Amino acid sequence: MNQTHFQILIAGGGNAGIGTAAQLLRQNSQLKIGIIEPSDKHYYQPAWTLVGGGDYDINATVRPQSECLPKKATHIKARVTAFKPEENTVETDNGIFTYDYLIVALGIQLDWDKVKGLKENLGKNNISSNYTFQTAPYTFEALKTLKKGQTALFTNPNTPIKCGGAPQKIMYLAADYLRKQGILKDVGVHFYSAGGVIFGVKKYADTLNKIIARYGIQTHFKHNLIEIKGDEKKAIFVNENQEKVEVDFDMIHVTPPQSAPDVIKKSALAMPDNPLGWVEVDAATLQHRRFANVFSLGDAASTPNAKTGAAIRKQAPVLVQNLLALMQNQPLLAAYNGYGSCPLITGYGKLVLAEFDYKNEPTETFFFNQAEERLSMYWLKKYALPYLYWNKILKGTA
Repeated sequence: MNQTHFQILIAGGGNAGIGTAAQLLRQNSQLKIGIIEPSDKHYYQPAWTLVGGGDYDINATVRPQSECLPKKATHIKARVTAFKPEENTVETDNGIFTYDYLIVALGIQLDWDKVKGLKENLGKNNISSNYTFQTAPYTFEALKTLKKGQTALFTNPNTPIKCGGAPQKIMYLAADYLRKQGILKDVGVHFYSAGGVIFGVKKYADTLNKIIARYGIQTHFKHNLIEIKGDEKKAIFVNENQEKVEVDFDMIHVTPPQSAPDVIKKSALAMPDNPLGWVEVDAATLQHRRFANVFSLGDAASTPNAKTGAAIRKQAPVLVQNLLALMQNQPLLAAYNGYGSCPLITGYGKLVLAEFDYKNEPTETFFFNQAEERLSMYWLKKYALPYLYWNKILKGTA
């Protein structure tokens, strides 16, 4: 690779990195942009919940990375090994690159090792997770084995996660599947969450609590999963009193603890004294608080909002406008309001579309009450949003 200096260097070729690059190039096709991304494949992860519920083909969630990257950007097929923002340098396993401006969009890291015994048991012993391409289909395989008198557990960790509603969406699909099989009332469905409430926005929480009651789901808050004993089919939690609680299961869906990638945690870009290591940005402008020529968006950024693709869709235009302003020595006037969206699947053909901002105030798109379950919103999730992602968001036109 001959070119080692870029006007704009983007670390990460996921939703945030590609969409932002595409929008920048639409504003100015002459920009010299490099995208550092090691993967050959690009995944549409929001559909993995439906895959786990047996209602989506896993193969429809993956495409070659080469088809997704903007043609006018340079793809640097490499993995970031170090950020040196003091020197405007990014080190990779395929060379060292310098930049005038840096956008950090490395996404989020799945910390499987934080739960003892999880990694080696994932994908067997009816222990599943929708958080990887490899294991999402196994969720449905495990679900189909449940019989009367058995127990299914669904967990939510004590860290921010991508798609905060995902741990419970698959639970509602599972409960609906059991209902269709006529055995829901004979299977124990339990939600073990390290959090204290089912959802942070009251309007939607009120609806979800009714749905939980409808399915007969038993909730256990302030319980954080710390260990899985695969062969014994036991899950170990720590409760709010720091006591260990051992629970038997026949199936368990685990949402792993998550954090910023280690390469960010170890760098000067990370928030000081924050063990999760998010890139320290201004929550409105998305500019780094200490390095003016660095921006970040998406799951890796320190913005205190839900880490969702919908958030990225609102962050990207703000970042683009502010970065272009900075390049022209203009003030940074665009501001991100914390918008996030969580399409809460509550069963087959049922969805509550939660949309909210930094203040956890509903910021709804449609004229009807989005806290009600709707088939139309399920279709939006299953058909419209994947189309929008592949054909508009990655091309910078949505």
